[in-house]
Amino acid sequence: MLLAEELLLLAYDGESGRQRGFMNLEYLLAGAVLVDLARHGCVDITEKGTKKRSTRLRVHADAAPTGDAVLDTAHRKAVKYDGRVPRDAVAGLHRKLARTVRAALTERGVLREEKRAVAGIIPVRRWPAEEPHHEHAIRQRLHEVLVTGADPDERTAALIALLSAGGMISRVVDKQHRKAAKRRAGEIAEGDWASEAVRAALAAITTAVAAGAAGGAAAGG
Repeated sequence: MLLAEELLLLAYDGESGRQRGFMNLEYLLAGAVLVDLARHGCVDITEKGTKKRSTRLRVHADAAPTGDAVLDTAHRKAVKYDGRVPRDAVAGLHRKLARTVRAALTERGVLREEKRAVAGIIPVRRWPAEEPHHEHAIRQRLHEVLVTGADPDERTAALIALLSAGGMISRVVDKQHRKAAKRRAGEIAEGDWASEAVRAALAAITTAVAAGAAGGAAAGG
């Protein structure tokens, strides 16, 4: 399962199919897609400049397909952001991404689409869980790392970093554990849990996600 798919499952209530209070979900999803592309060797981060060092996204257009339609489509779109700052790629890839990820999960039978009419006239759509054990497993992994203190694998650490960038750690643990979980997320960000290349990519991408989410919130306000 993609990091973006895990984020989306966390963002939707499995019973009602309604989105929970995840702010700027599409920016988080875009960041997650870029992180997964980095883990597959399709993109990485380089430094440009001498006096003012700044990160740049390097997109390997000739990288082998990942075999996942969501990632491979994003990879093709990301080519035009080669050499640009990661924030540009996050801003360019985030549009309608939730719809794409929902469709992939629905096609695999993880979610199901329900169409309803509010007051008999207003059409609404919901995406409740068809197989709720997927979300339960994700939350269990997060609990073990953020609350119990277990060491994260690369995938879980990346998911936590993305949640932290979006200010969403408090949404995935019980209220009494939120303060400790945020502190633990900070420790994980400093940890040596993946290759240097993946950690460098994640650091740049999560910074871009946080900036993009803040900008989106300001625009919305």
